[in-house]
Amino acid sequence: MTRHSQRPPRQPFLALLASLGLAAVLLAAPAPATATVPTVGSSNPATADPPVPRPPTKPCTVTLFSDLQFADFNPKTFTYTPPAACPGPWAKVVLEGDFSVSAGRQFDRTALIAIGHVNVYFGTTPEPSSTFSPLWHVERDLTDYSSLFTAAQTGDVDIGNLVNATFTGVITGSAQLQLYPVARVAPAPRTADLVLPLSDAPGGAVLLTNTASTLTADFSLPTNVERAYLDVVTQSQSNDEFWYTCVPNDVTSELESCGGTAFREGEVTIDGQPAGVAPVYPWIFTGGIDPLLWRPIPGVQTLSFAPYRVDLTPFAGLLSVGREHQVSVSVFNSNNYFQVTATLALYLDAGSRQVTGAVTENTIGTGPAPSIKEDLTTGADGTLSGSVTTTSSRQFTVAGFVNTSHGRVATRVSQTVDFSNVQQFQVSASQFVQDISQMTSISTGTQTRTGGEVRFAANQLTYPLAVDITVNLNADGSGSQTTTIAQAFDHVERDAGGGPPFSARIADSVASGDTLLFNAAGAITGFQGSHSSQSYFAQQTGLACYSRSLASQLGVLTAVVDGAGCKAH
Repeated sequence: MTRHSQRPPRQPFLALLASLGLAAVLLAAPAPATATVPTVGSSNPATADPPVPRPPTKPCTVTLFSDLQFADFNPKTFTYTPPAACPGPWAKVVLEGDFSVSAGRQFDRTALIAIGHVNVYFGTTPEPSSTFSPLWHVERDLTDYSSLFTAAQTGDVDIGNLVNATFTGVITGSAQLQLYPVARVAPAPRTADLVLPLSDAPGGAVLLTNTASTLTADFSLPTNVERAYLDVVTQSQSNDEFWYTCVPNDVTSELESCGGTAFREGEVTIDGQPAGVAPVYPWIFTGGIDPLLWRPIPGVQTLSFAPYRVDLTPFAGLLSVGREHQVSVSVFNSNNYFQVTATLALYLDAGSRQVTGAVTENTIGTGPAPSIKEDLTTGADGTLSGSVTTTSSRQFTVAGFVNTSHGRVATRVSQTVDFSNVQQFQVSASQFVQDISQMTSISTGTQTRTGGEVRFAANQLTYPLAVDITVNLNADGSGSQTTTIAQAFDHVERDAGGGPPFSARIADSVASGDTLLFNAAGAITGFQGSHSSQSYFAQQTGLACYSRSLASQLGVLTAVVDGAGCKAH
């Protein structure tokens, strides 16, 4: 099934925008070569995201694939061979990808790369226009997966792309691994000893159509697991692409919206028992709602998704008992459908062949219980107005211990996950208004006790999203759609006790607006006031501060400002 082949039953203009691809109204501009600093005056995709920090050593570069073309739905395979000149261990491992899509009409497409079935990249592609061919660059820090790259193995890249007489854009891509040798000034960090995929499907990802659908794997694991993590990506597609705009099934028709409510959440289980939660980030692709919102600045993480890491360390003793274990991921309220990948990363106790332990507390419960409140009224003139509010709040603790070669290690993970989605509607014969205010907040405290030493780490993630859509219809059937969207990803981490204090923050935000004009037949005739901006700030103990802001007007990058955020902080 192709992306965008099924759209939610929202107002018809969103489906129309996707089907047209807006080839006739997108601005044309020359595409510059990939550069560290985005080029002012260009329409090429531009992000403020920083590159992955690199050590000072010279890397060995391994090409995974080069100039592959994607014009069908057949995954392409490649072979990875560890570099003889850099046998490992490595100070850093970085995936780099460079892609383009030829000028023409084309949807944004999902892109996945896997090595040994382990997903190492998950993102989406920009949309081209009839006269514009986007180029873009992506990176991902894969250092924690270093053990995966010590042996030769096959890989695959999956960018399903429909090319025919109507949709003509062909995607071309190259990717490589850069493996940095260790040095006195660049030692090898502690990384996962075993990296395992939950699926052998192309790209390591599967489709989950409803709440009961699962991504599941059975593992016979080593008997000396000391720490365990699950990296999860839950990407909304098809009817679920705009899940944050959805409403309860009983009001979908009058509100011209998708069903299933506006709440989705990833659930993790071990042997059928709740083990963790993976909140869903509201990624918006470059064809989302109005493609001109994302030219040239895409939404937060649109080109390269950041996995959500679930801490399964309290289950380390259980995972080490020497029998097969089943690890599963599902998406609560999935409503056709989510594409999901997950990777199990295990840290082993090198001093033991067998560790023992147990789960001592688990209050996650059987699942979320979102609350829905409808406050809608119909006026004398037939105008429907009011709000639909969806909220969910979960607080839980998972604790366990494992007896290792260096003593008992007890881990206690306490988490609060709050979700709120408030939608204001006004629906009449001449106007449709849908204003959405959404917030996901994840607060996690992890206490690790080893003997008399106690270490505490605190993590705070917030995913704010605001979407305002106003469609005005004239008497002859022509009209306009004005959309503004603001979204952000904010992560604060603090670690104290048992070592030097550590803190880090990432603040990434994108804001966009545009007005589309259409005639009585529904055809797009133009646009007005297209603008967008991105601000990215990152600061971490031991590393230099990073800040970059971008701005655009009418599909062209107008400003790049570096360092202002660092000065403000």
